[in-house]
Amino acid sequence: MAVLICIQLCACLLAGVYIVNRMKREKGDPPVSAPRAAGGRGEMDKLARLRAIRLSEPLSERVRPQAFEDIIGQEEGIRALRAILCGPNPQHVIIYGPPGIGKTCAARLVMECAKHSPGTPFRPDAPFIEMDATCVRFDERAIADPLLGSVHDPIYQGAGPLGNNGVPQPKPGAVTRAHGGILFLDEIGELHPIQMNKLLKVLEDRKVRFESAYYNPSDGSVPRHIHDIFENGMPADFRLVGATTRGPESLPPALRSRCMEVYFRALDADEVAKIASGAAARAGFELSADDAAFIGRYAQCGRDAVNMVQMAAGAAQLEGRRFITHADAEWVVDCGHYPARPDALAGRQALVGRVHGLAVFGAQQGAVMDIEAVAAPGGGRCQITGIVEEEELDGGGRRLRRKSMARASADSVLTVLRGMGFDLSHTDLHVHFPGGAPVDGPSAGAAMALAAYSALTGHFADGCTAVTGEIGVAGEIRPVGGVAIKIDAARRAGLSRVLIPRANWMERFAHAGIEVVAVETLEEAISVFWPQQRPLPAPPAATRGCKPAADLV
Repeated sequence: MAVLICIQLCACLLAGVYIVNRMKREKGDPPVSAPRAAGGRGEMDKLARLRAIRLSEPLSERVRPQAFEDIIGQEEGIRALRAILCGPNPQHVIIYGPPGIGKTCAARLVMECAKHSPGTPFRPDAPFIEMDATCVRFDERAIADPLLGSVHDPIYQGAGPLGNNGVPQPKPGAVTRAHGGILFLDEIGELHPIQMNKLLKVLEDRKVRFESAYYNPSDGSVPRHIHDIFENGMPADFRLVGATTRGPESLPPALRSRCMEVYFRALDADEVAKIASGAAARAGFELSADDAAFIGRYAQCGRDAVNMVQMAAGAAQLEGRRFITHADAEWVVDCGHYPARPDALAGRQALVGRVHGLAVFGAQQGAVMDIEAVAAPGGGRCQITGIVEEEELDGGGRRLRRKSMARASADSVLTVLRGMGFDLSHTDLHVHFPGGAPVDGPSAGAAMALAAYSALTGHFADGCTAVTGEIGVAGEIRPVGGVAIKIDAARRAGLSRVLIPRANWMERFAHAGIEVVAVETLEEAISVFWPQQRPLPAPPAATRGCKPAADLV
């Protein structure tokens, strides 16, 4: 009898030990055998040896801005970012601008500034999570989503002890890691449409919802924190800072409506030259002001300038020099096939039939474009060259074609001229947009009308004045977009005056560094161009074209 009791006690003891060990394995990692532990130590040693190998710091990292003053040419953009993020109510923001001008560095510095702003909700340890939308892995089955997070279902390999018990495991994404801070999403315009829609929901709810067919709310084996995540979501209260080199029209309206928008401008040649000089100084090489200006003529952004300086410095170092010569800079331009910047200065010579127009292209960059007009005897034809003839529109599943807006502006110009008394039935009018880049948009209408008026009357157009504005069929000059960018482009092109629609006038234009004149009708614009001339037609000459300014008496 005593023997049987002892056997039962031993069996119960062994069963208890087994159950306790089983529970320990479920709560923690399984024990590692000696060979595996030894292999793990070997891999850790290998990893440590790899991390001990370090190359010299690239020049691009050494010249990375450490303060707002180090970011060249973006004072207005940085001020806007600080106004949006450095305060008690920071907002989501999208930064537009060409590559290599300091968008990412500005966002990092503004984040550090926001942590110390009065009333800021950002804590001193608020995270700054940076991701590139072009590299975010996306799986439509939601197996893995590093941006929004995913659920590791029990059927997946490596589900672990919880997976063995049929428990799905939510995995946080970047939106949760950015909780309480900023999520910087570079090239946000490249994000997958499905991810974009999910991100919009996260921005609205400030949390991430997870779903799984394997989740059972009444399962007692599911840990409390997983129950809480599935029922209440994962926290994701952050501020989104998106950057893109695309234009606003390429982003979904739903995203733009949730964000403030800031525009970083392209750098001019002098600003890029300043970056090149700073990069050479950081690298320990001498670079003359003339050679820095030469690099500025070919580098399109700050990143290009740093790369060119680094290559020129490498060539100088091969010859044992600590200074960069002009020959080094020319060699880099030739090897890299860097195109020269177009001449930013506009021709200020007074010509018949030529008027400076203003345009916006790319990532909100302004430019001065010439508009030429020639009138000649003929059958009343009007030819417009250098514009987009037609454009396609996506009309809800249908492809629509319409006449370009520039062509429509030309038709409005003809109507206005006829209304002013010009008989165009025996005159051919040719309006041309030189430069090779196709032009579209209504903002060239006023400039086209003035160029045509100059060609028809023989009056010399002011070469120091630029014009923007849409022309109406009754001769009114209507408002257009991008006026501030266009005014700055005219200033940088060396012009002295800009004509804009009166509806676009703002008080700050009085301090724009260039004379800004607001006009409401074409007759007002004519009186500005030709103060001594009444806006009445003159008989068309046999042939009128661009006369040189020397003919003007």
